Amino acid sequence: MDKSKVLLRMEHISKVFPGVVALDDVELTIHPGTTLALMGENGAGKSTLMKILVGLYQRTSGSIVFDGKELDTSSITKVIQQGISMIYQELNPISNMTVAENIYIGREPYRIKGIMLDRKKIVQDTKALFGQLGIEGIDPRAEVGTLSVAKMQMIEIAKAVSYHSKLIIMDEPTSAITEKECQQLFRIVRQLKAEGVAFIFITHKMDEVFQISDEIAILRDGRYIGTWDADNLTQDELVKNMVGREITDMFPKEPAEIGDVKLRVSNLSVKGLLHDINFEVRRGEILGFAGLMGAGRTEVMETLFGIRKADTGEIQIDGKTVKIHTPEQAISHKIAFLTEDRRGNGCFLNLSVQDNIMVVNWDMMKNTMKQIDYGKVKQTCDEQIEKFNVKTPGAQQIIGNLSGGNQQKALIARWLYSDPEIIIVDEPTRGIDVGSKSEIHRMLSRLAGQGRAIIMISSEMPEVLGMSDRVVVMHEGTITGILNREDATQDVVMRYAAGLENQFR
Repeated sequence: MDKSKVLLRMEHISKVFPGVVALDDVELTIHPGTTLALMGENGAGKSTLMKILVGLYQRTSGSIVFDGKELDTSSITKVIQQGISMIYQELNPISNMTVAENIYIGREPYRIKGIMLDRKKIVQDTKALFGQLGIEGIDPRAEVGTLSVAKMQMIEIAKAVSYHSKLIIMDEPTSAITEKECQQLFRIVRQLKAEGVAFIFITHKMDEVFQISDEIAILRDGRYIGTWDADNLTQDELVKNMVGREITDMFPKEPAEIGDVKLRVSNLSVKGLLHDINFEVRRGEILGFAGLMGAGRTEVMETLFGIRKADTGEIQIDGKTVKIHTPEQAISHKIAFLTEDRRGNGCFLNLSVQDNIMVVNWDMMKNTMKQIDYGKVKQTCDEQIEKFNVKTPGAQQIIGNLSGGNQQKALIARWLYSDPEIIIVDEPTRGIDVGSKSEIHRMLSRLAGQGRAIIMISSEMPEVLGMSDRVVVMHEGTITGILNREDATQDVVMRYAAGLENQFR
C-alpha cells in the first residue's frame, strides 16, 4: 500500500444537529486502490460522516479534499460527478424497471435525443459492464424486483463503476447475503482495487473486516479514535477501541432452569413454504433456529405470530391448543415477535421513540376513565429508554433518526414492556455493533433466567452456537435436525442446513 498518495482527506469535520453534536473534529484519510473499514458502535457517527461525504448532509465545519481538489458536497449529483458513489444498506432500486434501466437511470442513451430511448445500446452497455466485472447470471432485461438481494448488490456496484467512481462507499453490503455471494462481492472489490479504485467498507462482522481491509479507522461517540493497518490490529484491540472498554464475553449464556414445555408446534405446514414443522420450546430455554437463507425460519415465526395462514398444524401453549390467525391474537397469548426487518416492518420510522415503544402498550396506559394517562406514558417511556440504554435526545425524537442499534433496543423495550412469556427474535443483532450485541445477548440470557421461552433466529453461526440451549436446523422449508447444545458444532449444523443430513428421514 502506497501511503504517499492520498485520494481523500477529511479534516476537522464537525456536525451539530439541534441539541446533538453528532461529529466532533473527525478526520479520515483514504489512499488509492485500498479498502478502509470504518468501524464504531451504532451511534458513533459513521453514517453521519458518510452522508456528509456524499452530500446528503452539509457539515458544520471542516474541509474535504478529494483527488487533489476541494470536494463540492452541495448535492449528491455533484459528488457522483466528482468520482464518489455510495451503496446504501437499505437498497432502493426501482423494482419495476429493468437492470439496465436502473444502472443508467438519468444517463440513458437515446436514438433521438429526449424522445426515443436506445434500449439495445443500454442492454449492450450493461452486458459489457458485467463482463468487465465478471458478474454472471443477471439478465440486463430482467425486472430488478424479481432479483435476490445479492444480485441487487452486484447491480449497485456495477452502477458505481459505470460512473467511473474512484471511491465507492459500501454500508453493510453483506448483511443479507450468503457466504458464497459475499466471496463474489469481495472478488469484485479486489479486482477494482487493483485498478486503483478505493473503498470505504462499513460492517459489524469482525471476520470480514480483517478479510477485506487494508486499514481500519475507528469512531467512538462522534469522535475520531485512530486509523490502523489491518495487519497490525487484533480483533480484541479493535473491539476495545470501538467501545472504549474490554468485552470479555460476547455470548454471556447464563445458567437458567429449564422448565415445562411452554410452546409446542405440531405438523405445521404452509403450501409451497413449510412442510410438517414440529418442535417445542420450554420455559427458561433459548431455542436457536439455524439454516441458510430461504430455509423457512422466518416463515415459521410469521405463521406462529398470525402474519401467515397455516394450511395444517396445531399450536399449544401450556398444553392447551390455541388458534392464532392475527398478530393481535398472538399478542393476547403473550407472544412477542422482534422481526428481522426492523426498518421495514418493525419501526414506524416517521414516529417518535415514544410512539414506537407504546404501539402495543397503549391499553396499559389508560386510567380508570379509559383515557390515556400521558403522564404515565412519559414516565414509562423515560424508564424504558434508560433501562435499555437507548441513546436518544428524548422520547419525542423521531426513531428514524436513531442508529440501527438504538432502534433495535427501542423495539425490545416495546415488546418487553408488554410482559411476554414467549419471545421470538429474528436476527436480533443484524447490523448491530459489537457493544450492543453483547447487551442484547445478556438481555436474552437474563429473560431466559426469568422463565421466558426464547426462540432466536440467527444467520451468524457463533451467535446460534453461543446462545442456544438447543438448535433447530432447517433446509428448504423442513426441519432436518434438532441438536442439543453439546452436539451443535459448526460443521454439524452446516451439514443439516445444506440438506446433507436429516434426522427425520
